[in-house]
Amino acid sequence: MARIKLAYIGGGSTRAAGTMASFIAQGEHFNGSEIVLIDLNEEHLRIVQTIAHKLARARGLDLTIAITTDRRAGLRDCDAVLTSYRPGGFEARHLDESIPLKHGIIGQETQGPGGFFMALRSIAVMQEIIADMEAVCPQARLFNYTNPINIISEAVTHHSAIPTISLCEGPIMDTARFARYAGLDPAQLSVRFRGLNHGSWGLNPRYEGQDFLPLLEEAYERLRREHPEGEESTDPELRYTLRQLRLAITMQALPNHYLQYYYYKDELLAELQAKATTRAQDIMASVPDYWSHYREQAEREVPELDPARSRGGLHELELAIDVMDAIYNDRGELWYVNVPNQGALPGLPDDRVVELVGYVDRHGVTPLVHEPLPAHLRGLINQLAEYQALTAEAAWHGNRRDAIRALASHPLVLSLSKAEALYDEMAAAHRAHLPERLLH
Repeated sequence: MARIKLAYIGGGSTRAAGTMASFIAQGEHFNGSEIVLIDLNEEHLRIVQTIAHKLARARGLDLTIAITTDRRAGLRDCDAVLTSYRPGGFEARHLDESIPLKHGIIGQETQGPGGFFMALRSIAVMQEIIADMEAVCPQARLFNYTNPINIISEAVTHHSAIPTISLCEGPIMDTARFARYAGLDPAQLSVRFRGLNHGSWGLNPRYEGQDFLPLLEEAYERLRREHPEGEESTDPELRYTLRQLRLAITMQALPNHYLQYYYYKDELLAELQAKATTRAQDIMASVPDYWSHYREQAEREVPELDPARSRGGLHELELAIDVMDAIYNDRGELWYVNVPNQGALPGLPDDRVVELVGYVDRHGVTPLVHEPLPAHLRGLINQLAEYQALTAEAAWHGNRRDAIRALASHPLVLSLSKAEALYDEMAAAHRAHLPERLLH
């Protein structure tokens, strides 16, 4: 049982209550630990603190839960730092999603120009966090959930000695999703995704020892018979399912959810342009109810979070808690991680941050060696990997020209004229959250 001091930057966010529920669900592994919730909104911090304290008490756990708006003070002498923040809030995400659409390019939270500007904003804050950690908790490990996680880790691992792991449940969720498409038990589907965060493929999937892809093709043909309108359906979930199945069968590998933005670029651009609201606007409409629910639960003797009224569900950032447990309690377990490649995925540079399965124990993460992606999958991933590196460098210490070069290299852009126009419009919109050097 590890006794650690954990700082949670973003501890007053809409996801924070669910994250604390995740930690407390494994609280026996961390009994005697201290958690410091750090954020800008003190009222939200107090709500999350109250919920967490009551959940811990109900389980008979010895956990100290503190709050602060002073980041450096909260980080002092920490063993672990968990980051999940959003500079500019959902209002900034709305700009990321809406402005590119005017230029005929997909607007998305982590992909294309939207993901690019989220990286610029997030890394500007991460530089301050890293400086604080180097000053007051240089021994701590960083567990990052802030998007785009791959670009943030790319920047930090090249410019700091702080041990950094970025995390995303995407491969776990994608595995379960494809099993459900075939009407099968997700626990019996064995596959390992590899590539980049939000750009990975699951190769050689096996279900109870047999090739899973023929089973998936049967499910696809059955679904097409049941729904002859196919991908022209007005049901967005059906369209998405059919597209993912077609992509998997054609490529003979399971695609990460976000690869749809490349292989169905034209279809998704048209659908996003036709939609009355952005995803950010949809979420913002729910935020007041999230906080109403959290306030209600903070008043209860034992809070019970409703997944329908909790951002992200009941157990947010659960993978981060699993990986912390594996490290601080020396479990020696396999988990999906985003870390420098170190030769684990042939075809990508050793220093490029990749997403794959790693062995996790008290020494940290050792990425397992994976077979390379086949040629028909490798091209796009290699291009995204170079964009990832260019963006990380531009965000960390570049100027406007460096940033435009990085943006122009993205597969959804690939146009200097569009990159320049997009950059100047979006940089002006996000000016308050960008360093001055990126504006000139």
